[in-house]
Formats: sequence, structure tokens, C-alpha cells
Amino acid sequence: MTIMDATQMRLLAIPRLAAGGRWRVEAMRTLSEPCFLWFTKGQGRITVSGVTRGYTSNNAVFIPAGVMHGFEVGPQVFGTAIFFGKDTSVTLPKEPQHLRIREVHAQQELNVTLDMIQREMESDVAAHERATRHYLGLLGVWLERQVNKAASETPRPDAARRLVARYTALMELNFRRGISVGELACELGVTATHLTRCCRETCGRSAIDLLQDRRIFEARRLLAETALPVGRIGESLGFTSAAYFTRAFQHRTGLSPSAFRRAP
Repeated sequence: MTIMDATQMRLLAIPRLAAGGRWRVEAMRTLSEPCFLWFTKGQGRITVSGVTRGYTSNNAVFIPAGVMHGFEVGPQVFGTAIFFGKDTSVTLPKEPQHLRIREVHAQQELNVTLDMIQREMESDVAAHERATRHYLGLLGVWLERQVNKAASETPRPDAARRLVARYTALMELNFRRGISVGELACELGVTATHLTRCCRETCGRSAIDLLQDRRIFEARRLLAETALPVGRIGESLGFTSAAYFTRAFQHRTGLSPSAFRRAP
């Protein structure tokens, strides 16, 4: 699979995101750049910052860089994903957003903007790169207006969601250290039992399941995209031995690390 250049803006059909394996979108992971998802058909579940919600057609999801997330991509799911690149100059929200766009004119406005971005990206006429940047700016304006509208209608997240969002952010900083849920809970000032209860409430998964999902996603990414030895990968992710890494990986994926690397 070709590794996308995260320094450049890209626009892709959502089904293509899972072309290298559904684990690439379903497992908990973070990106080094902001991402915008526009679902136009189908339905599924998406987890952002430890909170799971259903999505369906005409749902827009914005995920800032460094925010943990994963989502289902079934055969009936269609839409568009925009990756803004690491050094984007577009003004974007600071927090994740899940917006249900019910107004037809707002849906049409977004579809036209995305079509124009794609047209300019694929064009070779003069100033097409500048035109692309301007249309991206209009996308940022559209998103800001929809976020402001939703903020006036949506209640503030409850304590459980705020705690789990803090947990996923802290996890992202520490998952390579082999740190335990108990240690993360301690840093958050709560018990592991309370943290797990909140995770189950917000996304239907335990705290340890989220942590292991993040670690194994990173292991799969490194196995698929680098030539690092299996033992080095396990060590870099905090596994105390190669045997422990192999058991944990196989339990999660059904394959040993070496078999996963050899698979098409």
C-alpha cells in the first residue's frame, strides 16, 4: 500500500481509506494532521476521544490532529475524507466535532465546495493551487458556522465524556511506554474501576480495550509500513518480551506479527 504524504492536503473517497485493511480505520489511532469526514450514504459507528456515536448520511465529523479515533466502514458507506496536511493554514476547530447536517441548503453548500476542491486539485490550469487553498478556506468557514449553530443547540458534555476524552489524550502521549490503565487512572485522579465504568458508558468498551487497541494498531502500522524487526516493534511499544508482544498481537488480530507482515 502506498503511504500517503501527511504534509500535503488530500481528498479521498471514504471507502478507499480501508483499502489497506479495515484495521486502518477501525482501530483506535491518531493522525498528525486534521481530518474532515463527510458521510453521504450508509451508517456505522465512530469513536472519537473515547465517545462512540452512530453516524449516517449527511453527518460531518471533524477530527483535529492528535485526537484518538476509529470508525466502521461497511460496504454501503460512501462519502469524502479531506486530510488537511500538517502545515495547513486553514482556520479549523480546536475540538472534535460530530455534526448532523439536516438543512438541505447546508448539505448542498458543502457538496459544491468539496466538488470544487477536487476539481481544482485535478486541474492543470493557471492558479489552480491557489484556488484549491481558497476553497479549503471556504470549507473552514462552513465548518465554523455549523459548529457555532450546533453549540447553541447541544448541551455541554457530561463528566464521563470529559474524563474519557482526557484519558484518550493522556493515553496517546504514553501508550508506547507500556503504561497500565491503573497508572493512567492515577494520573487522572480517579480509580481504574471508575475510569473503565466511564469508558463503557461513553463507547461500550473498557479502558484496557481502548489502550490495547491503540497499541496493536501502531504495531500493525509499523509491521505494514516499515522493515523494523518484530522484536524491536514490540519493544518500542512497551511490551516486556517478544513472546508477550506476539501473544497480545495474535489475540487481537488472529495472526502472529510475522504472519501479519507476510499477508497481502
